[in-house]
Amino acid sequence: MTLHSRKLLLSAAITFALSGSTFAAEEVTLRYLASQGGLSAHELAAELGYFDGTGITIENVGYATGGPASLIALASGDVEIGSAATSAVLNSIVGGNDFVAAYPSNGINNEVQSIFYVLEDSPIRDIKDIAGKSIAVNTLGAHLDYTIREALHSVGLPTDAANQIVVPGPQLEQVLRSGQVDISAFGYWQTTFEGVAKQKGGLRAIFDDTDVLGEIAGGFVVLRRDFIEKHPEAAKVFVEQSERALDYAREHPKETNAIFAKALAERGENADIAQYFRGYGVRPGGKAVERDLQFWIDVLVREGKLKQCQLSANDLLYTSETASN
Repeated sequence: MTLHSRKLLLSAAITFALSGSTFAAEEVTLRYLASQGGLSAHELAAELGYFDGTGITIENVGYATGGPASLIALASGDVEIGSAATSAVLNSIVGGNDFVAAYPSNGINNEVQSIFYVLEDSPIRDIKDIAGKSIAVNTLGAHLDYTIREALHSVGLPTDAANQIVVPGPQLEQVLRSGQVDISAFGYWQTTFEGVAKQKGGLRAIFDDTDVLGEIAGGFVVLRRDFIEKHPEAAKVFVEQSERALDYAREHPKETNAIFAKALAERGENADIAQYFRGYGVRPGGKAVERDLQFWIDVLVREGKLKQCQLSANDLLYTSETASN
């Protein structure tokens, strides 16, 4: 090897180290279902080129009507990436699916949260007033469903006291303004639709999920454990680069909104709503903490769906050791 060749190799190695890139040992395609009006962190990572040269390709194979549908596709092997609210992920695991919570898809905090809106002249003022009322949610058995149950429980009401109606995200504003429902719940992942509705005026927020749950991961991107065991390096790269994209979104909001607009336009969706994306709401580093899962594990124990100590939050979270076990 010539001195010139050695210098080129050293330069490449230094560039690689400084870039923070990681390379998988094989070519792996991970299929997923997209969410209308939104972009997952792994989609953002792909748009940013974070998977270039890693051996990883992510492939959009359609849309999910909600988190539970995404998990069904994951369990059946139709996709390699699932994404759902934490409560839905846990219910799926309780049902027998060996899933691992790869990284938090979104979080709820002071900047990003799910908000429950009524018309401005509605008599509904707070949580206790939602009993007996109709609430539009994107799907049942997921984050909004369980947030409503927790909200009712927090004021001493039966957890099934409200009537939940499934409405696709793009129609949440329409069904509320037309009086077809009393309340529309815009999830933390639907800040784009909420921004459009709020900008038009005439709506009033009655509570949000941080009022009920505090700051917590709202949901998780999920992988099958057998996939991780078969492709440990690819799983590691996928998680690390997705977490890197979560940090990028927090640090570069304007650039992220522009990427969202481009991606939505390419999918044939309304690119204008990208301006209302408020971020993913996750902690720096894109990591989950034990409470993100344990809170909902405790709820399922309280509801009798889980036995005490049946599930451990730490056993369900992806770590660098997960793939090697």
